Amino acid sequence: MRSQFTAALAAALCFTGVAQASIDPKNFDPVVRQHEDFDEFANGGWKKSNPIPAAYSRWGAFHEVNDFNQKALHEILEQAAAGKQPGAIGKLVGDFYASGMDEAAAERAGLNPLQPELAKIAALKDRAELPALLARFHLLKIAAGFEIYAEQDPKDTDNVIAALSQAGLGLPDRDYYLREDAKSEELRQAYVAHVARTLELAGDEPAKAQERAAAIMALETALARGSRTNVELRDPVANYNKLPLAEVQALTPHFTWERYFAALGIAAPDVVDVMQPDFLKAFDAEIASVSLADWQSYLRWHLLSSASPYLGEKFVNEHFAFYGKTLTGAEALLDRWKRVLETIDDSVGEALGQLYVKEHFPPASKQRMLELVENLRAALRERLATLEWMDDATREKALAKLNGFRVKIGYPDKWIDYSALQVNRESYVGNVFRAREFNTRRELGEIGHPVDRAKWEMTPPTVNAYYHPTMNEIVFPAGILQPPFFDADADDAVNYGGIGAVIGHEMTHGFDDTGRQYAADGSLTDWWSAESAERFAERAKAIVEQFNGYVAIDDLHVNGELTQGENIADLGGLKIAYAALQKALAGKPQTKIDGFTPEQRFFLSWATVWRMNIRDQQLRLQVNTDPHSPAKFRVNGPLSNLEEFHRAFEIPEPSPMLRPASERVEIW
Repeated sequence: MRSQFTAALAAALCFTGVAQASIDPKNFDPVVRQHEDFDEFANGGWKKSNPIPAAYSRWGAFHEVNDFNQKALHEILEQAAAGKQPGAIGKLVGDFYASGMDEAAAERAGLNPLQPELAKIAALKDRAELPALLARFHLLKIAAGFEIYAEQDPKDTDNVIAALSQAGLGLPDRDYYLREDAKSEELRQAYVAHVARTLELAGDEPAKAQERAAAIMALETALARGSRTNVELRDPVANYNKLPLAEVQALTPHFTWERYFAALGIAAPDVVDVMQPDFLKAFDAEIASVSLADWQSYLRWHLLSSASPYLGEKFVNEHFAFYGKTLTGAEALLDRWKRVLETIDDSVGEALGQLYVKEHFPPASKQRMLELVENLRAALRERLATLEWMDDATREKALAKLNGFRVKIGYPDKWIDYSALQVNRESYVGNVFRAREFNTRRELGEIGHPVDRAKWEMTPPTVNAYYHPTMNEIVFPAGILQPPFFDADADDAVNYGGIGAVIGHEMTHGFDDTGRQYAADGSLTDWWSAESAERFAERAKAIVEQFNGYVAIDDLHVNGELTQGENIADLGGLKIAYAALQKALAGKPQTKIDGFTPEQRFFLSWATVWRMNIRDQQLRLQVNTDPHSPAKFRVNGPLSNLEEFHRAFEIPEPSPMLRPASERVEIW
């Protein structure tokens, strides 16, 4: 029998581009029932009418909003390049954009802009010179060998320390080097062929390029063997190893840290967080055993790979052929202006962001968001106060952490000063590398100083949000505060199911499997009683098992361990946002809008946020490397646990969208 909700499709709201948050009947699949597969029920029609554009590996609501933002940014950049955006900021982004759009200049220049760096590699005569050369690479944000960060000390959150992390791979993850299945072997062969072709473009004879590519693969495989898995990297305690520099030197007797830090241009720190000590040992073993010629090939490759997107057409196309087509399934390059725009956002994003928010983020949106955040905070506070599995001592500290959440919305109160950065219209890759060095020096300059709590980790146009555990803050850039996530003119149900659930998601990250290990002051501290921690672990294990059971493609299952933090945050965020909606609706007439109750519109809005088409290659890449579950399971997974959803849509038992009571997961 056809349900009342399917019959109501024809009466739902209309969606007219990214201008209004709404629910559109064309997005539904009238054949699929809501209790069978809610993602297909709510999004099946949209999926059929929105094929993935050739230049993308997936397409969904995030991409639609990003596309809207990019068009606005494109207009700003065109104006800036024409001298129609005032001041130093307008000139900076205008010159950067003009250099990126000048394809002819990139072709004429060839590899000339890289010659100073290539010469440094060619001049390498002794392993003792590697620290200085790797420092130069790290200033240019080329993660060869390992990476260095300026890190807010997880145990002393008022101060910034140096942190060293595993890196140095050309494939997305260490398991790509170590898995023995046929697909992984095929991908490794494709990678080696790509490395060789890039070296040929840089002037190597084919046979020599093949030989060097094999040596590079061998070196990277050794680094991969010394690396932790992406699941192991989720453990903040295991990945915090604060050591005196003398002990770091003892771990790596073949690498001189004083030379490294001198070449970085910063004082050698007294202590360093060695996030993965075993990796550093593996790196040192490669310093000792790998020939200098092979290190030169490895460094040359990583320089070329990092620069390829900003060079001439042959390098751009070769880079895309592997990292686009092979890895993600994308069929065509993004339009050049989009690629240049993304590079500018990555390079001088707060300069571009100043121009963006001035035109596209009204004060009213910020005020409405602040109200939503406080409503969500109140709902989570009530939930924590009555949580049956948490004891009173732990509850008191959890409430203190929630009350201590700092909130950032839209854009920074204090902008980065780019006045010392040199940008011209002559060399695109030159601008990119100078911007990287400028940003790296600015970031590393924080080491040894107090934390700047006004700092942002995302740029204002970014379509995303985040929770920062050591800052204990939730951050929502202006870019995501657009429909279907947020619309100041939309009804409460749509906003709470969209941006409200995103707010709840970020809040819940403060209490997920990783975030819960940080206290109210952001310090990495065990503030849980043993009993409450055990009860949390039981519930977290249940959500791991739930998502382990989902098959993403063929025989590839979702990794419940890798994705548990995001899955916990989705479930908790929805629970909290729904409770906040009920508070917002209290005392108001609860009438249907075009056939749907507020509760139904809330869950439909959540599904709308996660509508997605994705290519097989990208789906495999996501499951293997991404802590976020595929979009389909972000819709169906948490909803199948929620009694509020079952009640709103009268989900019959048994149904795929209603997990058995004994298996249902409830944490927050």
